[in-house]
Amino acid sequence: MGNEIKRISTPFTKDAVKSLKAGDIVNITGTIYTGRDAAHQRLVDTLKEGKALPFAIKDSIIYYVGPTPAKPGQVIGSAGPTTSYRMDDLTVPLLEQGLSGMIGKGARAEKVIAGMKEYGAVYFGAIGGAAALIASSIKKSTVIAYEDLGPEAIRELEVVDFPVIVVIDSEGNNMYDTEKIKYAR
Repeated sequence: MGNEIKRISTPFTKDAVKSLKAGDIVNITGTIYTGRDAAHQRLVDTLKEGKALPFAIKDSIIYYVGPTPAKPGQVIGSAGPTTSYRMDDLTVPLLEQGLSGMIGKGARAEKVIAGMKEYGAVYFGAIGGAAALIASSIKKSTVIAYEDLGPEAIRELEVVDFPVIVVIDSEGNNMYDTEKIKYAR
């Protein structure tokens, strides 16, 4: 009964979003962006000011991570996921702009799930504690915005076979709910 690994590439189009279901194991190849709460606040403020975001957010994936500095010969340091609820108050405006994927850990607020259903997006879980494995799938890391935020600056990452699982799909199916029920006995 082993799940086959689904492979997606960026840009992460709405058709690709709809093809994924909660529980799917996925490897992502292409360009993804990093961003935590401080960067998200700046992105939302930029939208409120009517200005352009520092990257094309439509059909993009944001990874909630603040990587450690790279050691000599490495592309990036430890790059494990950040708890996602810290971005919940700042997520829907980005979904409205076409953000199609988010990677993190932990549950999401109902307003985020509603936004995912309305605008067509997926929430992926990255494996906490597997920062070295995750870092090995990152082939290039470039700071593209908010360099003053240090580890929380927005980076453009080139990834190959970045391992994630679909936790919440674009229909709102949520493994945090379904798995609790399954194992409640």
